[in-house]
Amino acid sequence: YCVEFRTESLSQHCALETRPYARWMQYLREGHTVCVACQPPAMRTDTRRCPGDGHNAHGDKILHWEAIGNPKCQGTWKKIRQLEHCSCPLVHSFIFT
Repeated sequence: YCVEFRTESLSQHCALETRPYARWMQYLREGHTVCVACQPPAMRTDTRRCPGDGHNAHGDKILHWEAIGNPKCQGTWKKIRQLEHCSCPLVHSFIFT
């Protein structure tokens, strides 16, 4: 499954990332919608959910995220909706880890 989030805030360290495998962080923007896929091995076998997916988050609850490979690139987002069948666009798509 996938979850759509609206990025509320992010640290300046995301825009400063220049390593070739991590340049995607430069494209994160406040207010953008991102789509995050929950796939094994991030999915817990007992619950079949990914930690941090905002399952119980409703309304204006602010959730925190951190980019893998650069813990200084972090921020907050709000859950928009969960999609049982992923249809994430190629841009602004991520995977829980």
